[in-house]
Amino acid sequence: MKTITKILTEIVSDAFEKCGYDRALGLVTVSDRMDLCQFQCNGAFQGAKLYKKAPFMIAEDVASKLSDEKIFSKAEVVKPGFLNLSITDEYLLKLVREIAKDENLGFPQAEKETTVVIDYGGPNVAKALHIGHLRSANIGEALKRLARATGRKVYGDVHFGDWGTPIGLIITELHDRHPDWRCFAEDFNPDTETAPSLDVATLNEVYPLASKRSKEDEGFSKRAHEAVFELQNRRPGYIALWKQIMKASTDDIKGIYDRLNVSFDYWYGESDADKYIPELLDILNEKGLTYESDGALVCDVSEESDKMTVPPVIIKKSDGSSNYATTDLATILQREKDFKPDAIWYVVDKRQSMHFMQVFRTAKKAGLVPETTELEHFGYGTMNGSDGKPYKTREGGVMKLTDLLDSITDAAYEKLNSSSFVSDEDRREIAQKVAIAAVKFGDLINHCSKDYIFDMDKFLSFEGKTGTYLLYTVTRINSIISKVGADDSQKIAFNGVYTDIERELLLNILLTGEVIGRAINEKAPNYVCENAYQLASIFSSFYHDNHIMNEEDALKKETWISLSLLTRKLILKHLDILAIEPVAHM
Repeated sequence: MKTITKILTEIVSDAFEKCGYDRALGLVTVSDRMDLCQFQCNGAFQGAKLYKKAPFMIAEDVASKLSDEKIFSKAEVVKPGFLNLSITDEYLLKLVREIAKDENLGFPQAEKETTVVIDYGGPNVAKALHIGHLRSANIGEALKRLARATGRKVYGDVHFGDWGTPIGLIITELHDRHPDWRCFAEDFNPDTETAPSLDVATLNEVYPLASKRSKEDEGFSKRAHEAVFELQNRRPGYIALWKQIMKASTDDIKGIYDRLNVSFDYWYGESDADKYIPELLDILNEKGLTYESDGALVCDVSEESDKMTVPPVIIKKSDGSSNYATTDLATILQREKDFKPDAIWYVVDKRQSMHFMQVFRTAKKAGLVPETTELEHFGYGTMNGSDGKPYKTREGGVMKLTDLLDSITDAAYEKLNSSSFVSDEDRREIAQKVAIAAVKFGDLINHCSKDYIFDMDKFLSFEGKTGTYLLYTVTRINSIISKVGADDSQKIAFNGVYTDIERELLLNILLTGEVIGRAINEKAPNYVCENAYQLASIFSSFYHDNHIMNEEDALKKETWISLSLLTRKLILKHLDILAIEPVAHM
């Protein structure tokens, strides 16, 4: 269904046209002064320049045409030429009834079939997920769900770092520890032999030591790079060991993402793009885009308009191995073949902005994707501690993501101890959901490009803009609906508007489609968070002012129950986009 501003824009544009003015002047927006009107049109100011006429006179002409429109309770002109509009309660209720019947609850749908691939998560295999991985998971999952909720076909890909330096470090460290393992032998036979199985505890112990050792031991670092080269050239024993590393690490990573309600359609990694690298090199070479520099194969991507230095992209290192740019370009080639996407979105730390600028320019110059394909990097800010610096452990190290989730779950559990509505058996499960809601909302309420402060006490608060408050509001509505014996199968009936706060809530429901449209256009889940909070906050005021369960007027009570049901449905839809699970009680 159309959003209210689109409906009103068509009506007001017709009025401009009937008055002899350009209909493009009839754009209607949501009012920024709700105390004066609900909607506004400022087209008369632009019209004044076109028609050499005072904006007030143009606005008055249009307002006179709108006086015949029965949907408006107000269509008045305010000097020097503002056109203030408000709709009648009857029309408001009509539109809200349509939202209640709409399977998309008024969320605007893509006007044409659109396919999007979202690259998010990006963990390195064999390295424990840490808090630096949190924002990519939260933002990427929300963008995926937002795009789907607005009618787009979306594929989420975790894009493992599984084919580069970290793997080489682990292979080399394990080789030094276990030189007798058959997978390190030159005559290893993959048809009859296998590499030893590994567990995640071993990997979490091996990688940090190997990484530190590479910084202190030049010989070790060189051997690790050689191991990467041999792995990428399919040395059988290394491939067998790599598969064991992948299995142990992937199972662990999936478990952590499950806790965050994050899922992927594809668990591809850099290794999956490896087979496309020869074709990528052929394309780049045939187009004359590559040349040799200090033994490496590079491609220039700088442009005359650049205000900063944009260095060449290294396509092949001097030792012949691939790097991130190589595999990212090969992955774009793979995605074009597999999905023919209209857009590929990358949710990666904003410090990688130069890398993606280079990769995107190379992809377009090489024709890996059509010119119309949108390649966009969503660079996110850091999660900081109370000191404003990147969040650390008490010892000053990088905190594991599991440790962060455990600590906030424990805090939620303690907070729920005082609740008489939560049984001992349910407390741990509810605490986990409350914790995830707190973490996700505390993250996503901020624009993805901004840094933010991780404040556990604030995020777990039952008041203010928190995920905890949203869950609490849903449980409050659950209680009302249960006590009046209603459920979602009940017929939605809006018989009138009886209070000002009720009108405010109905208008917020009507304007939700506008907010969701803005959220998908700007790819900004923070608008979803803000609107969910507004719905919950206004409903709380409505609930406080009106005694739904004790209301004796049958039509009024039916309306208020319907409003409660619809508000709950909308808040739950917002929570689903944010990948937050509701709780029945708390």
